[in-house]
Amino acid sequence: MSSTLQAAATTAQPHTCAPAPSPGADGLAPEAASSAAAPALAAAMAAAMLAACGGGGGGGDTAGSAGGSSSGSSSGGTGSGGASGSVATPASDEEAARFLLQAQFSATDDDIAALRAKGYGPWLAEQFAQPVGTTGAAWLTQRGYGVAAADTRYDNVSYPADFMLWNQLLVERDAVRKRVALALSEILVVSTTGLNQPWAAFLAAGYWDVLNQHAFGNYRALLEAVTLNPAMGIYLSVRGSQKEDARTGRQPDENYAREVMQLFTIGLYRLNPDGTEQRDGSGNRIDTYSAADVSNLARVFTGYDYDTSRNQPTTLGGSTVPGLQQALLPMVLKPANHSTLAASFLGATVPAGTPGDAALKTALDTLFNHPNVGPFIGRQLIQRLVTSNPSPAYVGRVAAAFADNGSGTRGDLRAVIAAVLLDPEARSAAGLASPQYGRLREPMVRFVQWGRSFGLQSARGTWKIADLSDPATRLGQSPLRSGSVFNFFRPGYVPPATAMAAAGQVAPEFQIVNESSVSGYLNFMQNAIRFGYYVNAPDLPQNGSTAANGFDITCSYANLLPLVGDAAALVRKAALLLSAGQVSAATQARIVAALNATPLTSGSSAAARLDRVAAAVLLVMASPEYLVQK
Repeated sequence: MSSTLQAAATTAQPHTCAPAPSPGADGLAPEAASSAAAPALAAAMAAAMLAACGGGGGGGDTAGSAGGSSSGSSSGGTGSGGASGSVATPASDEEAARFLLQAQFSATDDDIAALRAKGYGPWLAEQFAQPVGTTGAAWLTQRGYGVAAADTRYDNVSYPADFMLWNQLLVERDAVRKRVALALSEILVVSTTGLNQPWAAFLAAGYWDVLNQHAFGNYRALLEAVTLNPAMGIYLSVRGSQKEDARTGRQPDENYAREVMQLFTIGLYRLNPDGTEQRDGSGNRIDTYSAADVSNLARVFTGYDYDTSRNQPTTLGGSTVPGLQQALLPMVLKPANHSTLAASFLGATVPAGTPGDAALKTALDTLFNHPNVGPFIGRQLIQRLVTSNPSPAYVGRVAAAFADNGSGTRGDLRAVIAAVLLDPEARSAAGLASPQYGRLREPMVRFVQWGRSFGLQSARGTWKIADLSDPATRLGQSPLRSGSVFNFFRPGYVPPATAMAAAGQVAPEFQIVNESSVSGYLNFMQNAIRFGYYVNAPDLPQNGSTAANGFDITCSYANLLPLVGDAAALVRKAALLLSAGQVSAATQARIVAALNATPLTSGSSAAARLDRVAAAVLLVMASPEYLVQK
């Protein structure tokens, strides 16, 4: 990331496979497990680490050659097989923290020690083996949000989904899974804002749970689970889409057919295995699909609607509230509403009269097996976790892991995530000095990092953190609250009139940076860091005024308060945990000088000591060197 944009981080920018397994009792399909999964993952991780160490070999290597690039090093970008940090075990706390901040949300002392003791590969394999913790749906139910009652009408509100999502991101143990699920939520987008149906909070929870359930599974299974999820059905009009009717002129809804190609699988233009765009003989980009592909594919997605077979409806005031079970179960096919016409798309054909489930399998298999999917999805995962402008060689290696996990399996997300995180460009120290490397930390990721780093807790366990999307007074971003299916920002966004634009580089997160968002973030975090998050009625499910109103959600800072008497040590520790030590010595010295301008003595109050800790954390989190993650 250029130094120009690093400075801009604190100033305003102008805005311009086989079918999925049957669902369990909670409506979620179990993550696929095969006898080949363990050796396949081991092979993929070994290959990635071999590349990171400057080794590796021919085209059979999972993390090896792609698009004609050597597996041992990166051509272009910042890859350097022999650079510092390109080893199987981090050599310093800073190297360990850097990896942890890419793989999950935070780098605690315990995490750093565990990673340094185990090494990258074994630590990551351990995280992949972590089971899904409390599901979002279960969390909402445990706190009473699954009850339809006249005084609360939880069936008609979405805000409990925000509480659930923040709790999941801030507290749940499987942090790598949660980080990947959040990244997937910005690729396969559903926004709670667009779920204008009964039990919106549970619709959002069900979608979030699907992303978590499949985050370390196979992309083919994830694609099917997303397609049949009722939240996606509502958001992109799959639910209720009906076959054509010549009498009325009705045609199948094309919304999902378009976006599943454009955004979820193959993208707009044909790609080489390294993610670069293919060109025709005249140098023009080549479209991946046509309007006819969209209209034909749309026929496949007709006939799906809520599964109401397990509904437990409630009667309120003479009207019936449907059961929340329909918000969690995969949609089911209603054959009478499914198109029986032939459908031809992307070179495949579903013959006329094909049953709906068979037609869906053909469609999803065709999309999943398209050569664009690996580089298209792989590049976006690199952008969300590591760097905005990966080299073609980096994209190629990740796409190769998508194509083959080392045991002949396509779409293994564990192999893909391992390839993203263990690649030479991710682990090499060369990126730390490169102006082309890195990414702007998303506001919601900064907030979660702060909470996980410094012991954020809700005193009453209700975690009532609301939608933080307002850029003027809050973060300017909140999980599952993007404004459209195109996410908060586009993967190809270029900040206008910048050095990056002149260099042909992208900076996706800068699409949500403006004068309001910069000041809003700083003001919001200043209060949150020092005092915590103010909550109305933290002792009750609903909002309201109670004697318990106050800062229910606060950080303990147990890892920083012992250092409060030594400003330099305090800042050094905060910089390590928050930025992997990437805040420069000069910047740290300026922060130390600011802290020492208000001296502490042995008699300083607890409030004064907390003031100093909060100031140190805020100043680190406001620095451009923190905001741009490398």
